[in-house]
Amino acid sequence: MGAVADPLSATYGVSLAAVGLLTTALFVTHLAAQLPAGIWSDRYGPRAVALGACIAAMVGNLLLLQGDDYGLAVAGRLVVGLGSGAGFVAGFDLVRAGGGGTVLQGAFGGATMAGGGLALVVLPALTDATSWRATYLTALALALVAALPVYAAGGLRPVGRPVRGVLRDTSLLPVGILQAATFGLAVIAGNWVVTLLERDGASPATAGVLGGLVLLAGIVTRPLGGVLARRAGTGRRQLVGGSLVAASAGALLLASSGPLWVAGIGALALGLAAGLPFAAIFDAAQRIRPDAPGAAIALVNGCAVLTILVGTPLAGLAFELPGDGAVAFAVIGTLIATSLFALPRARL
Repeated sequence: MGAVADPLSATYGVSLAAVGLLTTALFVTHLAAQLPAGIWSDRYGPRAVALGACIAAMVGNLLLLQGDDYGLAVAGRLVVGLGSGAGFVAGFDLVRAGGGGTVLQGAFGGATMAGGGLALVVLPALTDATSWRATYLTALALALVAALPVYAAGGLRPVGRPVRGVLRDTSLLPVGILQAATFGLAVIAGNWVVTLLERDGASPATAGVLGGLVLLAGIVTRPLGGVLARRAGTGRRQLVGGSLVAASAGALLLASSGPLWVAGIGALALGLAAGLPFAAIFDAAQRIRPDAPGAAIALVNGCAVLTILVGTPLAGLAFELPGDGAVAFAVIGTLIATSLFALPRARL
């Protein structure tokens, strides 16, 4: 939503904070769908869950295309969230069930970043050239395309019932905190970075390109992180720790309201660093709970989704404060740095 926040605000006749709530609406159901999707994926297999996720994404975006009513937009985003939440868990479990290790898991993670990153680059200009519906038309097309390889997948056996519920497994929580600090806070930054740069005087096209670095860089570094995680062995903790330091520095550079090139370095540093720990984090979750890998993935990613759910509208409110949103990025950088305290307890 952040890529086209101002046009959507004008279309729906609501504030930027209300536009942020459209992202919140999606992540409400995204979060609610994750753990059930993980349990069902373990029990029945990920293919059926993934197909259902694609259908939900299609239905939700069709609702969003029906008109400029804000209430209808919220409803559509709630339906899309069911698809995105179940789709992430089932997609990751498809990689695991197919025998993919950290490299392929990182590649899957990079693909999940492509949609959001490309949206930040493409949608501002596309919306200017067409209309506010560009956001939802592209999402509908991607859901249709995604359903094809999922339908073709077959022969993947489910894990079965877990030994005990993952919600009672506290060993997953430090790993979840690391996922919240990297993925969760990066998504919040990605939602608002274009607006931040535009308020600082950048053109929509330039802000879109620089802002896209926050999410697009993960397309490269998530697979790279998978390679590094496979080779690092006991050095995974250092890999994740260094990434957190670099991501925090990137967010703080964006908050500095310096020259545009400084913001560009900050966006690139945040995007690159946030993607590196992805494969190590989810490989750790699956190793902690080999009897329930889908549910473990859901719980760990749920920590990040809850962060997005709470943080995205709060970051939008920061644009009503002096500094035009800079305080939000200062808080993001500080929270990423604070997550280093969870690193010694994470079973990486």
